[in-house]
Amino acid sequence: MGEDVRKMMHHRHLGKVVAGAAVAATATAVLIGVTLPGSASGEESSGGGPQSSSAEQGQAAARQLPGVVEDAPEQGRTGTGRDPLTDDEIKRAQTLAAGRDFRASSEDVKGAKGPERLSTDLAELGPDEVGAAEAPRRAEVTYYDYKDDTYVTKTVDLGSGKVTGTDTQHGVQPPPGHDEVMEAARLLMADKLGEGLKKDFKDATGKALTRPDQLTVTGFVYRAGEGSNPGPASVGDCGEHRCVRLFTRVVNGPWIDTRQMVIDLSAHKIAKLS
Repeated sequence: MGEDVRKMMHHRHLGKVVAGAAVAATATAVLIGVTLPGSASGEESSGGGPQSSSAEQGQAAARQLPGVVEDAPEQGRTGTGRDPLTDDEIKRAQTLAAGRDFRASSEDVKGAKGPERLSTDLAELGPDEVGAAEAPRRAEVTYYDYKDDTYVTKTVDLGSGKVTGTDTQHGVQPPPGHDEVMEAARLLMADKLGEGLKKDFKDATGKALTRPDQLTVTGFVYRAGEGSNPGPASVGDCGEHRCVRLFTRVVNGPWIDTRQMVIDLSAHKIAKLS
């Protein structure tokens, strides 16, 4: 780190309230090989969750309500070939994928009935389907089920309206979605280890930090034992549990360093890395 960067960093509370340039410089070492939001590869991160259409966003509230079961919508406007999914196709796929039994047996990041939906994408074609005159259009809807810490992928045939495949995996940690990142920030703010974050925010703005949306937050999946430092015993479940680290900044303002905090969304606990 250069001398100019060191001069920009002010040590307080959590470590420092830092200017954007300083975070960019210090983050380089941490995030080498990291793919920033917009990709599901590399170190899994999100600064607002997977990209979604207006229809997908509009369904988010409804899926959180316990006992809500929707009839599969009409096909509506459909794409052709390898066109991106239309809003109508996204809505149809999500409704078909989240069947009554799945909703009743799963939990989202806040503990409500129904799984935490992460993404809805056009499924890849099989080798024998590539180049076919009328290749099927299928959607893959992915979820994280906090009830048993599983990553679930539902494949939906948009033509027949049937779920044609369900893949359930343990220990797979895709990038966190927007709701997960906001819940992680809320849990940190409510914990004693978040006092420094609130003090730094007050120093930077003169206002109290009371809501996660006062911050711009990017979340990165954290797994225990990665790199040369295995971390304290308190983060030993991370990888099986859904754990994230946060990059936080005041909205339109300075960064606040919270990288040493690990938020276990599965256990609703906060730990500090040594």
